[in-house]
Order: sequence, then structure tokens, then C-alpha cells
Amino acid sequence: MPKVVCIMNPAAARTRPRSVDAVMRTLAAAGWNADLATTTGPGDARRLAAEAVANGVEIVTVFGGDGTTMQAAAALVGTDVSLGVIPGGTGNLLAGNLRIPAAPARAAQALVAARPRRFDLGRMERPDGLHYFAVACGAGYDAKVMAGTLREHKRRWGMAAYVATTLRLLSEIRSTEHVITIDGVEYDANAAMVLVANCGEVIPPWVRLGAGIRPDDGLLDVVVVRADSLGQSLRAVWDILRMAPDVEGLDTYVGYARGREIQVVSDPVQPVQLDGEPGGETPFTVTVVPRAINIMVPGG
Repeated sequence: MPKVVCIMNPAAARTRPRSVDAVMRTLAAAGWNADLATTTGPGDARRLAAEAVANGVEIVTVFGGDGTTMQAAAALVGTDVSLGVIPGGTGNLLAGNLRIPAAPARAAQALVAARPRRFDLGRMERPDGLHYFAVACGAGYDAKVMAGTLREHKRRWGMAAYVATTLRLLSEIRSTEHVITIDGVEYDANAAMVLVANCGEVIPPWVRLGAGIRPDDGLLDVVVVRADSLGQSLRAVWDILRMAPDVEGLDTYVGYARGREIQVVSDPVQPVQLDGEPGGETPFTVTVVPRAINIMVPGG
């Protein structure tokens, strides 16, 4: 009978009391010895996960959004404690990439039948310490969309809130000068958005950044989008949707590269996001942490 702590964020969009009760009953019915821990403020998920590791738990399950999940994941890096994911937020990008059901009760059912699998993470050092991301970090337009979407709108409309913000800000999209250094090789890029991806899908399963992006290959994938108008934005989105063949360099509407350490410098500075959470401003440097964490995956 596995010893489990379920960390729940009550501020997340879908962590209503009825859903929490359904999740805990499902874990108990499977014979899991599960305790519930509730976050009350920033940093709680990481602290609670670290305490769980110290107390000898086997699985730390997070019922919340991507931000809460990655806070907890930071405390599990380099350990044998597995991360369980029950989507309770707005985007739930990691859960979507892992094909974890969106409904909390069904996600809990999938969790009790899941098996641990080793995944890479991206790591970024900021003034307030080390941060990790499982899906992607980015600078520019995507970070502006994340920052410009109000919490109450996310709770009310879910992913549609991000779509509304994207459309509202689309007329403001502009490319700026970037210097992107990938494993010591420097590229100049005029970009409206620079993404560093560990997983391939940004709107699972509908929008995939490109073929061959895997969270277990020891590499991070760089996706650079250039757009200065609505028409160019639509062209870039179309290229991503049809997974246009990779091109050399970073000089087209959508450019691709791959590496283990990526540094992004921009002029002027641009906002940064990590798995949808604010991450300060450029410049930043990210590195891949191969096989950083065990994540419980449906179907093994």
C-alpha cells in the first residue's frame, strides 16, 4: 500500500470540495494510504513536497494547476519519489501532454493504475532561486498572454480565457531583437516569441510545436516565432499546425533548434513564463536536467 501525500491548491480553477472528496475516495478505494495537504500561499507546494519526501512517502500527488505542480516537482528532483498529476488548474499542460484525463475523478482512477516514468526537466536560475519547467518556458508574446489573463477569467472560462487574451493582444504583436546561444553557438533572431520546450504540445492534443520534441531525450527544443502583423501571426500559426519541415537557422516565421543549454537575451527586455507562470524578464539561461524526476504516467 503506497504512502502518498496529495497536495491540493484550493485557489485552482477546478479544486472544488466535491472534486477533492472524489479524488481522495478513489485513492483510498485503491488501497493507497493518502493524506491531504492544502496550500495557503506561495511556496507552500514546494515546502509540503519536501516534508513529504523527508517523511518517506512514495508518491507526491498534486491536485492543482501547472504552477503548483512544478513547485512540488522542484522538491522531488533527484529523488526516487514519484510525482502524481491530477489536473485542477486552467491550462494543465503537463497533464495534457501525458494524456491524463481532465476530470479529477477520472484522473485519480488513472493515477492508481499508472506507473512511474523518468522525465527530463528544464531548469532556470532566477534571483529568487532555482525554478523548473516540465512543458516549456518562453519569452515574449506568450508570456504577455499569460500575464494579461486575469485569474477570475481563468476560473470562469478555463482555456477560453487565454484564447480571448491572445486575440485581444494580437494587434500588438511585434518582433524584437534576440541573441540566442545554444550550446555555445550564437544566433541572431528577430522574434515575437521564443519558446524553449521540453514537451511537444502547447494545447494538448491540438497544437504541437514540432515533430520529435520529447521529454526524455536529454535535450530542449527551441522554437522561434517571428511576426509583426496579424497576417504574419496567422502564417506562423499555420506553419506550426502543419508542422512545417525544420529549416536551418532561425530566420523564418518559425525556426527550430535543439540543445542542452540555451541563453536568451533580448532588446528591449521581454517578460518570461515557465509552464504558464510568471518568470521575470529576459535575459535568462535554461539547462536540461536529464531524467530529473519520476512522473506517474497512465499505461506505464
